[in-house]
Amino acid sequence: MIYISQLLRQRVWDAYGNAIGRLNDIMVSATEQNMAPLVALVLNKNRRNLCYIPAEQIASLWPSITLKVSVDKVSAYVPQGHELQLINRVLDQQIVDIEGKRLVRVNDLQLARSGERFFLTGVDVSGQGVLRRLGIEWLGKGVSKILNHPIESRVIPWEFVASIEHDNPLRLRVSQSRIVKMPPADIAAILDDLDHHTSRALLQGFPNEALADTLEESSTEMQMAIVSTLHPERAADVLEEMDPDEAADLLADLPDQTSETLLKLMEDDDAEDVRVLLAYPENSAGGIMTTEYAHVPHHLTVQEALEYLRNSEDAHEDEVMYYVYIQDDNHCLCGVVSLRNLVMASPNEELKQWERAELTSVNPLTPQQDVAYLIAKYDLLSVPVVNPENGAMLGIVTVDDAIDTVLPTAWKKRLPRLF
Repeated sequence: MIYISQLLRQRVWDAYGNAIGRLNDIMVSATEQNMAPLVALVLNKNRRNLCYIPAEQIASLWPSITLKVSVDKVSAYVPQGHELQLINRVLDQQIVDIEGKRLVRVNDLQLARSGERFFLTGVDVSGQGVLRRLGIEWLGKGVSKILNHPIESRVIPWEFVASIEHDNPLRLRVSQSRIVKMPPADIAAILDDLDHHTSRALLQGFPNEALADTLEESSTEMQMAIVSTLHPERAADVLEEMDPDEAADLLADLPDQTSETLLKLMEDDDAEDVRVLLAYPENSAGGIMTTEYAHVPHHLTVQEALEYLRNSEDAHEDEVMYYVYIQDDNHCLCGVVSLRNLVMASPNEELKQWERAELTSVNPLTPQQDVAYLIAKYDLLSVPVVNPENGAMLGIVTVDDAIDTVLPTAWKKRLPRLF
């Protein structure tokens, strides 16, 4: 393998051994390929002038940078705008390790030859890369041998690298297409380590659904910073993609005038769900519940209930569906059945047998701490919220929202999501 630290400021020779300049940079094609092809060398011919030599004229990079042609036959490469300069734009920069799901610093860059072409194959983020840059890799290896503690080398394949530089639109689009595939919780953790300007630029190209999922996992400060930079209509679209309780929490933290503007831009049904939640105290069951849950009429058989769920818009909105709630014609809670038991039950069995006189439920004004206590006491994954006046079911409080009362939100968002 060839490392770019070995090539820095090296002389470039033509086919007959004539020095024609020193290496200033290496340009690769900024594409989504697993290995980025080298397209040109950037040379300092003197203190002021730069020249670009196409990759097709490179004979070798190591142990010397040599061309295939004589100096009088060197052709000029004309940049097309899609190139990425490795020394000026990647080396020493922060990048996202897609595989390791973390933010790292580029200490060196790895190149390789395949046939007549050269490729960027990976980035070195280890301490060994730093020692190589300083020219004392040999010293580090000697010390590690004496201490019997080998220096770890960590090279991230280029296909798992995403740049976060916000002033290179082309490269940023490539990065966004890679980062958006990561779990939202990991994206949120990386955003917390970035400055707000870089975070906003990185998220601008995310689809609305992916942006909504990421915001749900982000801190309150990051949510407000991102939403405040979005066009109001797009911000409303993103809020519609969020769980109603998460959207309500975010809107509650925004200025009243901003919240009202966004609510008016949202679809009527989505806005109504959020308005209902905003009407309850923040730390009450009504304030932390979600209105998206799976339910079925009480008069169905098991087979009919499963078919009902397949065609139910509310069921499709329920991302968890550990429980299916049984309701009467007035949407009053009659019983609850776990999805597992429903699937395992006999198809002709009636749902009525799951109706119980006593069910664990809360009213919308029940304090959040009491909701968390009930969920812990009865080992529940969610608890229904019921209107005390008519028994109508209003929503559910999931365990991850209930534990906010015992864990700070920032810590809770870093826990594995059960839902």
